[in-house]
Amino acid sequence: MSDVRILIVEDDPFIAMDIESAVAEELGDDAVMLIVASVEAAKREAAKNWSCALLDIDVVGGKTFDVAASLLQNGVPFAFVSGSTPLDVPKPLRDVQFLRKPFSTTDIVSFVASAVDSR
Repeated sequence: MSDVRILIVEDDPFIAMDIESAVAEELGDDAVMLIVASVEAAKREAAKNWSCALLDIDVVGGKTFDVAASLLQNGVPFAFVSGSTPLDVPKPLRDVQFLRKPFSTTDIVSFVASAVDSR
């Protein structure tokens, strides 16, 4: 799994570290992960080449729905990782995988592995 690049949009540093640690344990040194905490930073990063992304919905600066739409348009697999409910997601984005907080790191790793394998 070389050249695996994962975007993590999460404004809680402890949750971000949990996600990063779980993915790193599964993928090892083959994965490059970038954690951003704001909508603004996530929008800049969404245009880049990612293997997959994990998005909290409510982060610094608002909601990540525009980021999600951009990733979807660019064909980047992503999942929402949020304490919100799936009904809070706009209808065009409701088919996206939703991992509710508190999440299982097994679910995170499973999504990432599946997304990376599909690319």
